[in-house]
Amino acid sequence: MKVVIAGAGEVGTHLARMLSNENHDIVLLDDSPDKLSKVSGDVDLLTVTGSSHSFQDLKQTGLSKADLFIAVTPFEERNVLACAMASYLGVGRTIARINNAEYLMPNYRAKLNNMGIHELIYPESLAAKEIVASVKQTGTRQLIEFSQGKLMLLGIKVRENAPILNKCFEELAKENEHLLVVAINRDNQTLIPKGSDCIIAGDIVFFVTTRMEQPRVFELTAKKTFEVKNIMFLGGSRIAQKAIEKMGDQYRIKVIEEDIEKCQQIAEKYSNALVINGDCRNLKLLKDEGLEKMDAVVATTGNSETNILGCHLAKSVGVRRTIAEVENLAFMGLAENMNIGSIVNKKLIAASYIYRFTLNAAISKVKCLTASDAEVFEFIAKANAKITQKPIKDLDFPEEAKIGGIIRGDEGYIAHGDTQIQEGDKVVVFTLPSGIRKLEKFFK
Repeated sequence: MKVVIAGAGEVGTHLARMLSNENHDIVLLDDSPDKLSKVSGDVDLLTVTGSSHSFQDLKQTGLSKADLFIAVTPFEERNVLACAMASYLGVGRTIARINNAEYLMPNYRAKLNNMGIHELIYPESLAAKEIVASVKQTGTRQLIEFSQGKLMLLGIKVRENAPILNKCFEELAKENEHLLVVAINRDNQTLIPKGSDCIIAGDIVFFVTTRMEQPRVFELTAKKTFEVKNIMFLGGSRIAQKAIEKMGDQYRIKVIEEDIEKCQQIAEKYSNALVINGDCRNLKLLKDEGLEKMDAVVATTGNSETNILGCHLAKSVGVRRTIAEVENLAFMGLAENMNIGSIVNKKLIAASYIYRFTLNAAISKVKCLTASDAEVFEFIAKANAKITQKPIKDLDFPEEAKIGGIIRGDEGYIAHGDTQIQEGDKVVVFTLPSGIRKLEKFFK
């Protein structure tokens, strides 16, 4: 597939790296030669210096022969205009990054579609959704729902007191038919488990289960859930503001923000938040504002190190739920090893959303997992697809992937060796990067 990406910022360069690893033909367009030279040094792609809203520069990318155009510059107007221009020049499909929720309203989306803007992505809003989900589900590192919760993926850090420790998966499967371990993150490596493998203390374990069986997963991992009422945000970024908006009035929210203008904007916009002007690295200020009494701390400054240290500090004074926005991918392993709770990265979230448009299979959901280098897909089984031909145990399914469960009609089911997938089933698949291309032949 030929993909043209406009914008060599964080999201654009991460996408370019990710897609080039899958042997796509990538062209990266940006008006900064310096940004392009940094990327081209370690990624196999073609770079074009130019403007995303110039017909001439867009033509230089070979857009008329491209399958997908992705506009992820920092300027939403430029992205929307660039997608309209790219459609006019003959590209197959367009995706625009936006930061205005109005565009997502159905009547406006239809109008934008008529203009040639086929898909919209709002990374800050998607990251805010993850934060809200993390606040609500206190027992997990990561929670992903499939088909409105008919199946769920729970990422849980297992401690020394968990009953599940040292049980092999064959034994676990016999005793618990309504849950399945699809992967383990151990020492920053993601493993697809075999029947003889066991969980050890410190593993982050990914379970697929139903909503009804969630309590059983928490019981096996010795996790106690609790209600969150008092939340402190360190930093009043756009992600923080979207999260506060989505939380509504059910929480007592305090925001620590250094920029006085931003403080005023947040205070005027959100009546459910108390805004304090100050440096969120100031320990005395945080303690004076009741850090130790908080149920949750969400660190969303523009600096990954500050967010990691802020959550580490919160944990050290007894805050039970902490969530850090970590945009520097090099710090993800460090953040996990420091045991700071949940991690949110908008680049990974944006990449997940866009990635499904590059696969030759029907996909209703794809998510990058922040605590591992793996991804989870919700494929839709097509008529006569290879996945529907035999029971799972006879499919010769890739070793790098594991089927977690299926959603058939209104019910979710855990997958077993004898499970026969049918046309129209939604199939939840956990996979390492090396398995993604191998999955296509089963679902296309």
